[in-house]
Amino acid sequence: MKFLIVFVALFAMAVARPNEANILKQDSDVQPDKWSSALETSDGTKIDQQGALKDVGTEHEAAVVHGSYSWVDEKTGEKFTVTYVADENGFQPQGAHLPVAPAA
Repeated sequence: MKFLIVFVALFAMAVARPNEANILKQDSDVQPDKWSSALETSDGTKIDQQGALKDVGTEHEAAVVHGSYSWVDEKTGEKFTVTYVADENGFQPQGAHLPVAPAA
């Protein structure tokens, strides 16, 4: 049994491929009522977001975030992009590869 556990652990380590992506760009700007950040890596991954507080000082104060993230599939080379809004209505992603509910 111990041999099997050790074998599985060693196999998993051999199969796992380390991510060798380097950070090409990393920026952030954080203010008291708004923020933004951007990240880009050498493997084609890109993340951008901007957020702001809305209705500050009221009981309906909330954060609203607009952003996008994209990556390149290692096997096909296809680029996938998701744009989103996250606010009091939840996380609302959109992307050509994401399924869409049928119209009611």
